[in-house]
Amino acid sequence: MSESSDDDAPALSAHALAALQEFYNETSDAPPAPQFTVGAVEEDWRMSQFWYSDETATRLAEELVREAGEGGRIACVSAPSVYQKLKQGVVLGSDRVSAVVLEFDRRFAAYGDDFVFYDYNEPLTLPPPAATEHSFDIVLADPPYLSEECLSKVSQTVRYLSKGKVLLCTGAVMEEPARRLLGVSTCRFLPTHRRNLSNDFRCFANYSSQLLS
Repeated sequence: MSESSDDDAPALSAHALAALQEFYNETSDAPPAPQFTVGAVEEDWRMSQFWYSDETATRLAEELVREAGEGGRIACVSAPSVYQKLKQGVVLGSDRVSAVVLEFDRRFAAYGDDFVFYDYNEPLTLPPPAATEHSFDIVLADPPYLSEECLSKVSQTVRYLSKGKVLLCTGAVMEEPARRLLGVSTCRFLPTHRRNLSNDFRCFANYSSQLLS
């Protein structure tokens, strides 16, 4: 085949060029595509989703922002209601951190690149942006089931993700395995849920948290 020249390049007709220019003009004038709506996904108790009250979700989000620091990264493992508070702009400083939500429920893919599909039965199968070890300044976890088997697997995920700071919310009955697996202490702050749950819930932290006192 001979070497191509400018004369061989495909060319559009004048009519096609005019139509293409009109398309570009319309595109540039169009409003930007809407982003996903944080809060559009609601809890589904059939999937063991029991979300925090607004007060608790806000308090936990404030704690995460404070402990992550400027430009910090936050991972919310099975805690989407706290992730929502971080993204809704209701927490001071939330615009200075980044956050992802790890969830089994694929409805949360509506949250775009912040969503990480997560099955606690495969605790170290973590696609981006959670694939890098020790890449989050603080990790909040709320295991979906009150069992040592579930907590043990979620703890593997937490230890992999966290640079050090861990905030755990789970049933009070999990205090001993939580301390053993993650080195956490019980906080005085008592989390509440949108639905009144019969289980006694607690927060645990492995650092000097304001929630401890």
